[in-house]
Amino acid sequence: MELDLGNNIRSFRKERRLTQEQLAEVLGVTAGAVYKWESGMSVPELNLIVELADFFDTSVDALLGYRMKDNRPDAVTERLNAYCRSMDPAALQEAEKALKKYPQSFKIVLSCAGVYLIFASGDHDPAKARRALELLEKSLVLLPQNNDPAIGEHILFGNMAYAYALQGDWETGIELLKKHNVGGIFSDKIGVNLALYLNRPEDADPYLSEALLNAVFSLVNTVTGYVFVYSARGDYSSARDIVQWSRDLLLGLKKTDEPDFLDKTFALFRVLMAHAQLKCGEPEEARRELGEAAGLVRRFDAAPDYSVRNTRFASAEAGANAHDGLGATARESVETLIRYLKNEALTSLWKECADHA
Repeated sequence: MELDLGNNIRSFRKERRLTQEQLAEVLGVTAGAVYKWESGMSVPELNLIVELADFFDTSVDALLGYRMKDNRPDAVTERLNAYCRSMDPAALQEAEKALKKYPQSFKIVLSCAGVYLIFASGDHDPAKARRALELLEKSLVLLPQNNDPAIGEHILFGNMAYAYALQGDWETGIELLKKHNVGGIFSDKIGVNLALYLNRPEDADPYLSEALLNAVFSLVNTVTGYVFVYSARGDYSSARDIVQWSRDLLLGLKKTDEPDFLDKTFALFRVLMAHAQLKCGEPEEARRELGEAAGLVRRFDAAPDYSVRNTRFASAEAGANAHDGLGATARESVETLIRYLKNEALTSLWKECADHA
């Protein structure tokens, strides 16, 4: 606990235009004693601190420079987060104090587990990792208290696996992730740990393939959402840029020239690009995009293939299928997307391009 008693004595004394000798005379001590207090070499006895506060017409807390901390759970967790952001070791002491004060609080126990995980990852101290694991196991018991929808069992199990890994127990951590890999949420972690730490590339491959495909589907949804967000803000330049960036990224996944789900995805992206271009005053560029989109639609619908077998990097065993939920055919999906964009110029231009494709 940091106090500022010496500086405060000096400050209050100077406000009253007193010398150290004059203050010493008031208190019945030597001028040397006052000097030592103000320089931090010693502190007054308790009765003198009370007398000083009374003389300066202030409280003992104000004289000491003490400010009471907000020790409510939310404030404690925010303080722990602040310590962790600066990697201040005080976080560990603060965490243990919080655990003594709120031993049965889910929020506090989980926050303290996070503190130990962060510091264990920094100094590779297995003792800190064991403490984190202990707190995470307790968090599972206290989970019914949780009211944060962003936190669930998957967060706890993922962190527990990390705690095992920080102790060098990769096998237990990976098995825990496998057991709770609902929807492939841990496939990337399982894959990289198998390949990097356990030297089992063949076992890693299917998990990495699943993670890659999940990332692709997530990227498509994210970019589509961003276009609508930027459109609502009137920021069509950013909408155009994010579509271009993501399209360039996805182009690298095409393994062959055969039609596949990526063609349907690229048709949708070309529609999004044309929408942004029209709003940016680029009608000819938009026309070219929609012409390309119409060609991709016709090509895909002639031989629809929703498998991911032609996707680069994904293993042959990847059994995922890619459906966008916008329509049964590529044309239906494109026209559904155009309706949602509510861009009359886009609608008109699409009809023209689709009819001539």
